[in-house]
Amino acid sequence: MNIAKVSANGQITVPVEIRRALKLKEGDKVIFYQRENGEIVVNNTSLVAIQEVQAAVSGSDYSEEDVLADVMQLRYGEQRA
Repeated sequence: MNIAKVSANGQITVPVEIRRALKLKEGDKVIFYQRENGEIVVNNTSLVAIQEVQAAVSGSDYSEEDVLADVMQLRYGEQRA
């Protein structure tokens, strides 16, 4: 179990074991979401994007352009022209 302390500004330092498990490096962004059962999940947005692309490409009618646009929207908030 890893514990992190929340600063007055709401910041935490991600424990090294968790950084390694999530393959986090300086500048990466993390995503927090809550599952229906109340569990909070933390993930590396880079890994989430890769997993979504893999899921979208396997057994889907998404074009490569659609997949890339979705990834850009997820990672950078960019809208298609």
